[in-house]
Amino acid sequence: MGLTANSMGAALLQDDLNTIRKTDEDIVIALAGNPNVGKSTVFNELTGLNQHTGNWPGKTVASARGNYTYCDTVHIMVDLPGTYSLMASSAEEEIARNFICFGNPDVTVVVVDATCLERNLNLVLQTLEITEQMIVCVNLMDEAEKKKISIDLERLSRLLGVPVIGTSARSGKGLEELKECIFRQVRQREERIPLRLAYPTEVEEAIAVCLPAVEEVVGKQLPARWLALKLLDQNQQMSDEIEKYLSIDIGKQSALLETVEQAREDLQQKGIDAVKLRDIIVGTLVDQAEVLAHRVTSYEKRDYNATSRRIDKVITSKRYGIPIMIALLGAILWLTITGANYPSAALSAAFGWLEEQLTVFFAWCHAPDWLYGILVQGIYRTLSWVVAVMLPPMAIFFPLFTLLEDLGYLPRVAFNLDNFFQKSHACGKQALTMCMGFGCNAAGVIGCRIIDSPRERLIAILTNNFVPCNGRFPTLITLITIFFAASSLGAFQSVTSALFLCAIIVFGVMVTLFVSKVLSRTLLRGVPTSFTLELPPYRRPQVGKIIVRSIFDRTLFVLGRAVVVSIPAGLIIWCMANIQIDGVSLLQICSGFLDPFARWIGLDGVILMAFILGFPANEIVIPIILMAYLAGGQMMEYESLTSLKTILTDHGWTSVTALCTMLFSLLHFPCGTTCMTIRKETGSLKWTAAAFLIPTATGIIVCFLVASFARLLGIG
Repeated sequence: MGLTANSMGAALLQDDLNTIRKTDEDIVIALAGNPNVGKSTVFNELTGLNQHTGNWPGKTVASARGNYTYCDTVHIMVDLPGTYSLMASSAEEEIARNFICFGNPDVTVVVVDATCLERNLNLVLQTLEITEQMIVCVNLMDEAEKKKISIDLERLSRLLGVPVIGTSARSGKGLEELKECIFRQVRQREERIPLRLAYPTEVEEAIAVCLPAVEEVVGKQLPARWLALKLLDQNQQMSDEIEKYLSIDIGKQSALLETVEQAREDLQQKGIDAVKLRDIIVGTLVDQAEVLAHRVTSYEKRDYNATSRRIDKVITSKRYGIPIMIALLGAILWLTITGANYPSAALSAAFGWLEEQLTVFFAWCHAPDWLYGILVQGIYRTLSWVVAVMLPPMAIFFPLFTLLEDLGYLPRVAFNLDNFFQKSHACGKQALTMCMGFGCNAAGVIGCRIIDSPRERLIAILTNNFVPCNGRFPTLITLITIFFAASSLGAFQSVTSALFLCAIIVFGVMVTLFVSKVLSRTLLRGVPTSFTLELPPYRRPQVGKIIVRSIFDRTLFVLGRAVVVSIPAGLIIWCMANIQIDGVSLLQICSGFLDPFARWIGLDGVILMAFILGFPANEIVIPIILMAYLAGGQMMEYESLTSLKTILTDHGWTSVTALCTMLFSLLHFPCGTTCMTIRKETGSLKWTAAAFLIPTATGIIVCFLVASFARLLGIG
């Protein structure tokens, strides 16, 4: 798996840090924090547009970096992946830990949530054991004020022995003070005495035994007390990272090993093995965080989260959780279907007018027919169809989806589905990656990085395609409308379409669970892991930022990739439709070859060939079908749904054909962009092939069963 290979060592980190720092005067800031504390908001507000993204060395986990200038000094901020602990288990947590421990940033800013300080201080205390160059940014102070929570920031600073700044990043409050504090912390190096965690006597004695030997080996390169604790903890992964950073082989440090082994034996005699030692370490961190939070926090109302808890009792309950989730999905689909019709028609008309102008231009240039055919009837028409069909629904769906994300609802979806995924021996976080797949399956595959277990991550990657992406919605909506919702009148037609589409999606989720279970019992055996899922507080969404983020980060990103893969698709489709052998086009020859098998699964050769040629972009399946049926050498656009239904029924389509086409569209192989993403994420051609073959085989089996059942009942 790409996420587990090539763990970041000190050399990679230092090379990366040298790349980040342009001059010796630049200040490098590590920005850390739990998920859902507003860390990215702090990053965005400080760095503005001076940002870029990339991958960590040896990793496929994205890094965000930005800079700002304060007191004529460039401050370079590295936004680390959100993590609850530096005792890493996932790739994101490993990167955050390694950069803080071994990346040597000038200062580490740990962002915490003012409304749940106790939980967030755990990470603060762990970071404090590693570096004294730290600032605590208590964010969401405005949310705490609304909940009548008061935090004594000065007292917290005295107790921790490091600067503490309160901010409300969404409104920009406190960020200037944070900038000043960062600059002063690095340039003036104020003398402070940071808090030192006090572990139980047995552990403190073991640390004291190890300290002299550790200090002799590492000097001041790493905090000796923290390193002694990690050596006692027997965490092999951490030991490997320490060896890389120090460029030494701990196994050859006989004096150090003997001392550590003696300390471990002393702990064993007192009934403390490696597992119990880790429990003691975690317990001490949790207890100390609780004590600190209690000493600096006061509540005017102890039941400040009562409203959120009442809402959660309903939307995460066994009785109402799933129905509410399906109802919300149906509402989003209805809004998307209804709202996308008019802009899609307008875009089609605009592209049609532009095609007319291109036709006039090529005629004026006396361009050969083959060049006009390739560039206009092939590539341009494919591109225009993809943009006109994809852009409007994405421009509606993504903001609505981001709205649920901003409200804090998506983690509740994972909570509601966790039990089903556990029964399938998969991970409940897969529900979140499925949600990402609605917009683009490639984005869903990338989202699988949040799953810690390589086995469960691979299951999520292999089954993400069963969620229909934005490119498959046009085919599904069109066929639902003309074959299953045509009898509904007026506004009820869009409601019926939304309900039918919702049912198709629910079926896709059921297939995801079934295939996940089959994989976990065959190719990817294993026991499902547990994970921590935070249900963040409900927050008022920022509509402006939602629109900007969904349009630029999602809509245009997905559309751009679809446009890139559509260019070669348009060329290939035009060539197949226009190159003839004995008066018959390659498209017709291939369709005829596939026809016997296709009819066996409820389709026909043209439909199956359209799916194959639609591999680069699912949006062009229907136009290819029309082109083949009408024996044209160019992609066709239907004038109305009525005319489209007439064309399809004249070529033998029935409601069973439409249903099988929809099911195959839902379940068939991933598009080209998704396959390339799977190859990049897994680093394996074998698993990329599996991700292609598993859904294809599933689609064939399901379509065969539906078609056979229809034939058995005599339904045509």
